[in-house]
Amino acid sequence: MGKHVVAALAEIPPGSQKLVHVQGRAIAVFNVNGELFGISDTCPHQGGSLATGATVGLTTSKEPGKFCHSRPGEFVRCPWHSWEFDLRTGQSWCDPRKFRTKPYDLSVEPGETLVAGPYVAETFGISVEGQYIVVEF
Repeated sequence: MGKHVVAALAEIPPGSQKLVHVQGRAIAVFNVNGELFGISDTCPHQGGSLATGATVGLTTSKEPGKFCHSRPGEFVRCPWHSWEFDLRTGQSWCDPRKFRTKPYDLSVEPGETLVAGPYVAETFGISVEGQYIVVEF
C-alpha cells in the first residue's frame, strides 16, 4: 500500500471533482463540503466516467408525495445511464436483472427499507498532507 500525491488541495475546492491517474488506475476525487472521497472512475454498469457525473443528494420517501432530502452532494450519478453511487461506500442501489418489461402484481408496502444492489464502485483512502491530496492503495 503506497501513498501517491495526486493534486494540490486548491485544485479541488468544495463542490468540485477531478479525475486523477495513479499506477494505471483512473480515480475520481470529489470534495464534498471539505470532505474528500475517491472512487474508481469507471462505472461498474457499462464503464461511464464517474468523474464527469453530477453529484446529488439522497432522496427518501416514507409515503407517496412526501420526500426527505439529505446528504447533499454525497452521491455521484453516472452520466451514461444515471446510476447513482454513494461516495462514502461506492454502493449502488441499481440491479439490471430487475429492469425488465413484464407484468407485475401490485401492492402497497411501507417504503422504509431498500435492498442494496450487487454493484459497488471501488473506493480509495484520501488524505491531505500539507496542502496536497494523497491517495492510498
